[in-house]
Amino acid sequence: MDETDKRLIAALRHDARAPLSDLAAVLGLSRTTVRARLARLRDRGDILGFSVVMKEDALRDPVRGLMMIAIEGRGTDRIIRQLSGMSELRAVHSTNGRWDVIVEIGTATLEQFDRVLFQIRRLDGVTASETSLLLSTRISA
Repeated sequence: MDETDKRLIAALRHDARAPLSDLAAVLGLSRTTVRARLARLRDRGDILGFSVVMKEDALRDPVRGLMMIAIEGRGTDRIIRQLSGMSELRAVHSTNGRWDVIVEIGTATLEQFDRVLFQIRRLDGVTASETSLLLSTRISA
């Protein structure tokens, strides 16, 4: 992926519905070049798809946060299976470094959020955790 591809992706992150002509003007390229680059990025799997973020999605989860989880031994697969059954989790990410897994949590109230944290901390094999509430979203990809 070259610098032009990175600039195209940045423009799409700003407005994924921008017409090809607008993207071409911003990037200083022809529409044909932008279309070809976009097709190549999708064909190679660099761009997996486009999504819509609805106002109701943000309203559904007024309390959101990230929980970093440390897991003892080789229990990660088992813990992830248990986490996948929790409806309050919006995403589960494996990671490197101090934490084994990071989960995105979304609930309607702080009390529900606290219950989810308590439930996760009680899973056999969870040795430590750290949680950060998301106060506001400044930029969303």
